[in-house]
Amino acid sequence: MNREPALRHPLLARLAEARRTTDELFDIVRPEHLYERPIAERHRIVFYIGHLEAFDRNLLDGRVFDLPSANPEFDQLFAFGIDPVDGGLPTDQPHEWPTLDEVRAYTKRIRDDIDARLDPVEITKQPVSTDEADPATLLEVAIEHRLMHAETLAYMLHQLPLDQKTGPALAHEPASDPAVRHDMVRVPAGTATLGLRRESGAFGWDNEFGELQVDVPAFEIDRYMVSNGDYLKFIDAGGYANRACWSDADWSWKESAGITHPAFWIRDVARGAWKLRTMFEEIALPADWPVYVSHAEANAYARWAGKALPSEAQWQRAAHGAPLAADGNFDFRRWDPSAVQAHPENRSAFGVEGQFGNGWEWTSTAFGPLPGFEPFPFYLGYSANFYDNKHFVLKGGSPRTAACMLRPSFRNWFQAHYQYVYAGFRCVRD
Repeated sequence: MNREPALRHPLLARLAEARRTTDELFDIVRPEHLYERPIAERHRIVFYIGHLEAFDRNLLDGRVFDLPSANPEFDQLFAFGIDPVDGGLPTDQPHEWPTLDEVRAYTKRIRDDIDARLDPVEITKQPVSTDEADPATLLEVAIEHRLMHAETLAYMLHQLPLDQKTGPALAHEPASDPAVRHDMVRVPAGTATLGLRRESGAFGWDNEFGELQVDVPAFEIDRYMVSNGDYLKFIDAGGYANRACWSDADWSWKESAGITHPAFWIRDVARGAWKLRTMFEEIALPADWPVYVSHAEANAYARWAGKALPSEAQWQRAAHGAPLAADGNFDFRRWDPSAVQAHPENRSAFGVEGQFGNGWEWTSTAFGPLPGFEPFPFYLGYSANFYDNKHFVLKGGSPRTAACMLRPSFRNWFQAHYQYVYAGFRCVRD
């Protein structure tokens, strides 16, 4: 049995690294606060400690090897997250969850059992079960699922009060150009390629397959993402009170929820200024960082500016030729955004900058299937459960997005009214 780290299969090394990433994230939270629910629409933090290991157990059991359950009740309890879209929020109380010792014992047992069986497994692209899953693909799913949670957990922990977590003392880069010159770049008519060919052999999630060629007419797009400074002009102009800027559904949401500003902004009433809540502190609002907002807020700004959000095909077309810069703001390198103009080396063939990393970017495209969509047989609801015209496609990536998911075909999605994603936007004009 080969347990030399340097000689193990690369997927096993990636799994170990992904585990370290999520373990370190949970360590940010002071133990007495692991039963908090920082975002009302999500489970309590303790759920995710159990979920990551339960997911791996439920995915691999019977497909790569037999994995007897040490606790079938926990396997079910920690199986699925939640994403309520109709106003129904979870009401469970902390005392209804297992103790932290019980959860830790459960997760340790799963890791130990999986690792003992993975080492001797031949990791191939050959199916080993009736649902035609192979060990390599299933390990890719386990790794990327965990890395996705490493990002979405950051959204959750970001909303946790500062005194409930620990973190490094951070020295933030000063705003280098508060008045970013926001010109638009012309993108000529051409073809955008969405998705992947099934026969490519590349790993992708089920919604990525079904390559689609889209003819895109010429358009203009912002060179940079919309910054905090840009968005402040919208707020100062009364954008949140201007009914004309909002769709009916978005206005209803904003009014009923009492939304008056981005979720990451804090009003410093005494000084008459805005501050930004970062993961570990509150700082003066950096004017040239990208603004992080919901799809509804991004769409309202675009309408106010006389523009629109790009379609998925327009965004993809604009990104043609963009390299993934080695020093870009992604792959857990920073907790915070960089200035929108900070990565000129990440420039597309048309001069659009910073499309990969630094913040996901909302599109106007409702999340849906590409041609010939087939759900993963071992994860039937991963995409299909969200083809509901209530979730919208995001492209690019954020500072907390793993590098492997910056591939051009990757399609992220969230509800239009969810404010907590590290997501911004840029606008287009025909």
